[in-house]
Amino acid sequence: MDLNIIWEDFFNRTKPAPEVINIEKKIMAGIPFVYVLVVPNTSLDATTDILKKHAVKSMKGKRLTLEINFVRSEENLFVFRMRFLVPQEKMFCCGNLCFDCIRLRNN
Repeated sequence: MDLNIIWEDFFNRTKPAPEVINIEKKIMAGIPFVYVLVVPNTSLDATTDILKKHAVKSMKGKRLTLEINFVRSEENLFVFRMRFLVPQEKMFCCGNLCFDCIRLRNN
């Protein structure tokens, strides 16, 4: 799964939000950080809700989960550590009769 498409869709959905002035992603040490500049007096909770709402829309129909953690803020700039996580799939049979065993797949 190409996560760049998910990120692009997420930013395209988030940028037009009336509370968001600017949003960008920076990769540091392999970890994506999202910098969100919002209109003054926008709370942390409101900003987090905006990000979650648009992330859920971008993930719809895909097997992804969202990890979002607040890092820091300066005036009306909020920084979050944010990742779209792809679930791991089993690659071999472990012999424990798992419900999602590789042996039970059709392909």
